Amino acid sequence: MSQPELCKHLQSIEEIKTAEKYECAECVKHGGRWLHLRTCQTCGITLCCDDSPSQHMSHHQHETGHPVISSAEPGERWLWCYKDDAFAEY
Repeated sequence: MSQPELCKHLQSIEEIKTAEKYECAECVKHGGRWLHLRTCQTCGITLCCDDSPSQHMSHHQHETGHPVISSAEPGERWLWCYKDDAFAEY
């Protein structure tokens, strides 16, 4: 079975941005909590996922239009494109 072609946003990633700290920058500011972390591949900010109460990464994507995130979870090596609903492992 052939693998689907990557979207242009995923294809444009040349270097994976990783979390500088294992924390959601917005949850830390506001005393919130997170379940899983994601790192924006455009600006490098690390924020909480949609399973977290505040869903900061989705809000960031809607506000900025930055299309691709990576998992910031230890041992996970994947990218997600919000605009194209596309997934890729690396």
